[in-house]
Amino acid sequence: MRPLTVHAVISAPREEIFDFIVDLSRRPAWTDHWQRDYRLARANPVGKGAAARFVVRPPLRPRWWVELTIAEADRPRRVVEHGRYSRAGRSRLTAIYDLIPEGHDATRVEMTVWTEPTHFMDKLKEAAFARGWLRRKAAGQLRRLRAIFENPPEGELARVRIAGFEPQKKPRFGA
Repeated sequence: MRPLTVHAVISAPREEIFDFIVDLSRRPAWTDHWQRDYRLARANPVGKGAAARFVVRPPLRPRWWVELTIAEADRPRRVVEHGRYSRAGRSRLTAIYDLIPEGHDATRVEMTVWTEPTHFMDKLKEAAFARGWLRRKAAGQLRRLRAIFENPPEGELARVRIAGFEPQKKPRFGA
């Protein structure tokens, strides 16, 4: 699929937005409208090498497991994520967040996504249905991110943790 770009202007410093985007444990706070069963794949959910898995349900298709890894984190300008999706993870996905300063304490967040389906049927279905669906979901994701910074909700935001992981203690099993 050709690259798809959506953007939002957020009234917050780009360093704060970058720190929020690069922390995969905070993603359910602004992506839970279309990503389900969100799980961290590594103990450190922040920065380069952080990874997560989740489920999406595109139109006219069975649910997909998506595996996403942060490949590049250039503070405070850019976050690049690579992933695999579809049946048996046979297709590739790339998402790039560019954070561009817009005046005083405002940031333009541009999210560019493209996919590389490998199977003929995946290419056909993606060309017919997935582009518009993905554009709507990505735009909604950025609107929710803007709402978190401009109208902070009361209470704590949704966050994912690794079960049994206690960073202040040594491992109990193994070396």
